[in-house]
Amino acid sequence: VQLVESGGGSVQAGGSVRLSCVTSGFTESGNYVAWIRQAPGKGREGVASIYTGTDRTYYADSVKGRVAIWQDNAKNTVYLQMNSLKPEDTAVFFCVRDAGYWGQGTQVTVS
Repeated sequence: VQLVESGGGSVQAGGSVRLSCVTSGFTESGNYVAWIRQAPGKGREGVASIYTGTDRTYYADSVKGRVAIWQDNAKNTVYLQMNSLKPEDTAVFFCVRDAGYWGQGTQVTVS
């Protein structure tokens, strides 16, 4: 069972980044996949989530209108597109499945 994030990096304020989360080793489809971030010195914050069976999505108020989450089941991948990035979006972004399975995280730095 594995979740592998990619796509992080350094970006200027106002820019965009697309994160990917590839899942593997799961024998069942699961319920949802979420992106959770942790900024330096702060607690974890749920950013967005998608219910795998229905494509229903949820967005935190702090990112609503700037973020989109979607899934490509053929690639076992969940994406997070973030636009109009702000310095306060700087964080490590984790992909989480069904609350129990976490990826290693990918750093997004906005300057």
